[in-house]
Amino acid sequence: MRNKLIFIFSLCFLSLGFSQNQEIPESFSLDEAIAFALENNRTAKNAVRDIEAAKKQKWETTATGLPQVNGAVNYQNNIKQQVSLLPASAFDPFNQIRQLEDFYDLSSLPVIDNIPTAPGSDDFIPVIFGTKQSVNANITLNQLIFDGSYLVGLQSAKVFLEISQNAKEKTDLEIRKAVVNAYGNVLLSEESVLIFERNKATLQKNLNETRKIYENGLTEEEDVEQLEITLASIESNLRNVKRLRDLSYKMLNITMGIDLNNDTKLSDTLEALTLENITLSLLAADDDVTKTVDFRIAANDTRSKELLLKLEKSKALPSLSGFVTAGYNGNGNSFDFFQREQQWFGTAAFGFNLNIPIFSSLQRSASTQRAKINLEKAQDDLTEVEQQLKLQVASAKSDYQLSIEEYETSKKSLRLSERIEKKNQVKFFEGVGSSFELRQAQTQLYTAQQEYLQAMLDVINKKAALETILNQTN
Repeated sequence: MRNKLIFIFSLCFLSLGFSQNQEIPESFSLDEAIAFALENNRTAKNAVRDIEAAKKQKWETTATGLPQVNGAVNYQNNIKQQVSLLPASAFDPFNQIRQLEDFYDLSSLPVIDNIPTAPGSDDFIPVIFGTKQSVNANITLNQLIFDGSYLVGLQSAKVFLEISQNAKEKTDLEIRKAVVNAYGNVLLSEESVLIFERNKATLQKNLNETRKIYENGLTEEEDVEQLEITLASIESNLRNVKRLRDLSYKMLNITMGIDLNNDTKLSDTLEALTLENITLSLLAADDDVTKTVDFRIAANDTRSKELLLKLEKSKALPSLSGFVTAGYNGNGNSFDFFQREQQWFGTAAFGFNLNIPIFSSLQRSASTQRAKINLEKAQDDLTEVEQQLKLQVASAKSDYQLSIEEYETSKKSLRLSERIEKKNQVKFFEGVGSSFELRQAQTQLYTAQQEYLQAMLDVINKKAALETILNQTN
């Protein structure tokens, strides 16, 4: 029983820890949604991984110029040893005596009888060299002393890390803008649903009253039909807006990095966010685009081309490396290498490798010229990016200023449309106005309502677009 309780409590603690790791707030303000997305958005997490990978690649490049130690063990078993043929005369014990008789008079010496006859010149004896089994173990230290391409590689690894960091910053800016857009679309759809439902209730009330008036013979059937047409249009739009609301929530969930069907709640309102995002001082922001991440990314490309040019030039320089190696050899006709009687013979050596490029049939020259051309192109591209960014900043400021002006205009138009619609309702039910005039006033009101909502969303989105270009997040 005690073990079961321990097991149950362990499961509870594990599930609690998991829920804490996956905890999602009940509701989000816009700032909270942005902060959550920057931590949990899948693209943002991959951008962080790219930076870590770039750091590892930087060390990988650095390590190629540091000491490299490698060991090797080679065991060889000659199942069928190679046979070599040697002249048989090389093994004749009396061969030297016969050679002396050809040049010296040996008659005064004691006579040696029964000297074997020399083998023929075409005779060979099969000989096997070496043992049947052998083991060779060695360790080698290699050290790069000088290589121009290695120095360029170190600089390139640093630039690659900067590229990854700039890409992360660009990703965060784009995610922030995407969250702002998605958050605003959710608020817009929510406000649209409320407005359409309110309009539907008002129209339904007007239709019911008009039907009673028609049934009493005090108005024409056309007046009822005009309201029915308007109500049908409102109901259709309401159904569509509800579907769009569901999609906008799903889009926000994906952007924030949470489950598609999560029941997300928002704490900000569209009107409050609009007022918060009217910042006229942003229109006077510094236009120095060289501080923006887009310019830095283009500058990184130019820097990369410069390093490629240096790399091609460095290929004409000599490279120097050194090595130290040591090892032991063991031989035998049977596998007795772990026996104490086994003999091991040591070897050791050190040396240097110097590689001097002499002539490449102008291949290196062509590669250098090509790299130089690519650098010139990158420099022109950087100038073009700078000019384009200045144009984008000016355009974004103009769009943002226009959105603020449109917001003020649409707010006034909405108030006027509401008054006109109320006046036409009064005139219609008093019998001095037509159903056509009432429907026209209602249509004008509904259009003004949607324009007002869109104007508020534009203020939020246009400011986010300007801040993204200027790298401003506050």
